Amino acid sequence: MTALDQDCPRTVEAKAGFAKRSGEHGLGWLAVSPALLLLIGLLFGPVAAVVLFSLTDWQLGSFTFHFIGTANFRTLFTDPTFWKALSNTLVYAAIVVPGTVLLGLVVALLIEASPGLRGFYRAAHFLPVMSTMSAMAIVWGTMLHPTIGLANRALGAMGISGVNWLRDERTALLALAVIGIWQGFGFAMVLFVSGLKAVPQQLYDAAAVDGADGVLDRLRIVTLPMLGPVTMFVVILTAKRSFEVFDSVRVLTQGGPNYASESAVGSSSRPSRSRSPSPTDGFPPAETSAWFSQRKPNARRPPGNM
Repeated sequence: MTALDQDCPRTVEAKAGFAKRSGEHGLGWLAVSPALLLLIGLLFGPVAAVVLFSLTDWQLGSFTFHFIGTANFRTLFTDPTFWKALSNTLVYAAIVVPGTVLLGLVVALLIEASPGLRGFYRAAHFLPVMSTMSAMAIVWGTMLHPTIGLANRALGAMGISGVNWLRDERTALLALAVIGIWQGFGFAMVLFVSGLKAVPQQLYDAAAVDGADGVLDRLRIVTLPMLGPVTMFVVILTAKRSFEVFDSVRVLTQGGPNYASESAVGSSSRPSRSRSPSPTDGFPPAETSAWFSQRKPNARRPPGNM
């Protein structure tokens, strides 16, 4: 028997295995094709349509449009309000993300350190997450009122003059960031509590044997490294929500005073500022392509000047 005859069975087996794997791959693609088609139709399709409309002067309800290239984007990127809203959103996220993560972690550690009333404290700190922000913003507006607000009354009791928190350019964005931290830290706390329960006790015992029996040593050597994946998830989720802030801004400050608290989503939902030459409705898709939503081409009045 020649070497060629000995290789024939192996070749046949290889071909049979390849055909089997190809069939399995085909069945796999067939199984995921409905979800893939929905993903393309509901996610990628609309995104592509928005990008295409941003390059035209198409108006809602119109059956005709003209290609105008990047004119909408040039208008957008030369608009000072666009950059002001974007910078406000970045500052807001820079305050809310670390504040939410740190406060959620501290509260989770305190809850797990005290065995009594854990369920009550978890529920109490999680309530802001369950509440409607537009309704709670009204409560915060009352608390931050310049004359009857609880915050200024507390400052007055300590001999400190009150501040018009929501109508002062220096404090409006900071006040909204504090509200954002208050709303989000409960969810971060729940996630950190779950992460703490997943840390094996053997790691703490091994750290104690190595001499790391102090609270800070255990936190630095065992707890924080084991909470790394949970912390990353909390940071990503909190950042996403920070960039989407809208309801508290709209209810409390309307983006004012003088756009000092305008956010990206809040700015995009307003009637657009005047544009010259003649404005077109191709501008909103251009803003959407830059993380903004649709906006009508009307003259804008300065928000929140009350």
